[in-house]
Amino acid sequence: MSRYFDYAATQPMRQVAIDAWVAASGAVNSGAQYASGRRARSVLDDAREKVAELLGCEPIEVIFTSSGTEADNIAIQGLYKAGNTNRVISTPIEHPAVRDTVAQLKGAQVDLLPVDRHSHVSDLSLLDTPADVATCMWANNETGAIQPIAEFAARAQAAGTPVHVDAVQVAGKLPINFHELGLTTLAASAHKFGGPRGIGLLLAKRSPAPQPIAYGGGQERGIRPGTVDVASASALAAALEESIAEIPSESQRVGRLRDALRAGIVSSIDNVVLNSSEPMLPSHLHVSFPGTDGDSLIMLLDSLGIEASTGSACHSGVNRMSHVLEAMNVSEADGIGSLRFTLGRNTTQEDVDFVLQELPAVVARARSV
Repeated sequence: MSRYFDYAATQPMRQVAIDAWVAASGAVNSGAQYASGRRARSVLDDAREKVAELLGCEPIEVIFTSSGTEADNIAIQGLYKAGNTNRVISTPIEHPAVRDTVAQLKGAQVDLLPVDRHSHVSDLSLLDTPADVATCMWANNETGAIQPIAEFAARAQAAGTPVHVDAVQVAGKLPINFHELGLTTLAASAHKFGGPRGIGLLLAKRSPAPQPIAYGGGQERGIRPGTVDVASASALAAALEESIAEIPSESQRVGRLRDALRAGIVSSIDNVVLNSSEPMLPSHLHVSFPGTDGDSLIMLLDSLGIEASTGSACHSGVNRMSHVLEAMNVSEADGIGSLRFTLGRNTTQEDVDFVLQELPAVVARARSV
């Protein structure tokens, strides 16, 4: 039996999403004018309207994409293309979907907001000077740190800067109201809240809107051309609706389990470094065990049926600590032995107890190598 602690990477698909996908799986081209095309368009319109209602925007502002990564790319490249300052504001702890996209912007002056030891943005003053786009992830995928998005958006707006928010970790976990925040664009991904893999969404204001970075049939306001996956859009909307409805109860339940896991680790293992602190998502716990390396810890845990991840969980690579920990000024000696435990709707007290039972021996063995 496996114990799954990698909900920040992906969630098991919800039954409501599976049911919605199956029901719409026979849909044809939603852009066609004949009867079956109109029926497909009706399913797509229903999904778009549901997402808009849940996230506080207009249906026309909902753009379906293939992933959160694509949504981030469209927003950042498109807003930069629409601007005229050649300046971009970001943070040093962004997911590669944002970090690498910003790095590829030709001619851009990139200014990074500083973060503190627990990956919270600590100074917003760079936002007081205009830029083509200011981008920040709402909650960090590694540590779970929640950023001051309302203040971030207000400071950027005061300077006339369009604002993009990567909300991939937040959708379905925290309430989102696109209009109240005054954002320009926002990215999310279905599989992070129990929808299917292969579909995401971009919320995009009518103006200023991202300029197209790809061209084709003009679907999705021309911002994301290509035939829309009707079944996956319907499944996304169903999963988002259920996950948002569960926020009050699941936030408390998952938070209690996370707190029990953290307390148990600190009390049973010597020399533990906690890299997560409030404000943070209730699902996340990022810890370092100096004297170990993350890959060894993952393999030892996997042999026991415990599925967790290292700090750089969303992308593969060599055994080195992530850019997020580097930005937090974590030492290499501490950071190399990091684990991220992320909990979700199927996590139980028995799962937490099993980890606490096995982890001390795993860390001891990793430290002895």
